[in-house]
This record gives sequence, structure tokens and C-alpha cells, in this order.
Amino acid sequence: MKIALPTRNNKIDEHFGHCEYYTIFTVSVDNAIEKTELLPSPEGCGCKSDIATVLRNMGVTLLLAGNMGEGAVNKIGAAGIQVVRGCTGNVHEVVNAYLQGTVTDSGETCAHHH
Repeated sequence: MKIALPTRNNKIDEHFGHCEYYTIFTVSVDNAIEKTELLPSPEGCGCKSDIATVLRNMGVTLLLAGNMGEGAVNKIGAAGIQVVRGCTGNVHEVVNAYLQGTVTDSGETCAHHH
């Protein structure tokens, strides 16, 4: 399984479309992190970029995010990637918490862009 997290300074970026890069974790069947990769963020807002296709082509099946607009949630979901919103903190701690079953989707979307 591959999990992507929109990242700024090794923490979940609060706004998906403005992250510096994506941290991508490859996780084994026994929930051990096997590999960590960094993917530079494309220019533009997440829902207007091709990031969904790029992540899907890398084999990402899950995105752990802070806040996202509905357009980005829909685009990522349409690419076959599950979205979990409401995540905060260090990306390594967030992915480990998810793997331990303590992270759930907030169900909230950002209603505006700046």
C-alpha cells in the first residue's frame, strides 16, 4: 500500500493544494513502513493540477490530509484514491497513527480558497 500526505516542514499541510511536497510511504502487508519518498508539489491548486493522476500512477491508494476543498476531494476520489481529512502533525506520526487505526476522516471540506 502507498499512502501520500501533503507536507510542509515534515508536517501535514493544512491546505492540500498549497503543500510544498507530498510524502509518500510504502507500507508492507504487516503495516511496516518500507520506504519513504518525497514528490514535489505541482504548481496550482490541488483540484486544478494533475496530482491525482500522478499519485495514482505511483500506486498511491490513500491520501491523509489536513483540509481540502470539495473539488480536490472529488478529483482524488475519482482517481481511485481514498481521502482521509482532518489529519494534523508530523507526517511520520500521522501515518503510524493511521496504521494503528486511530485516524478517521473528519468529513469536512474547505468551502473557499484564498
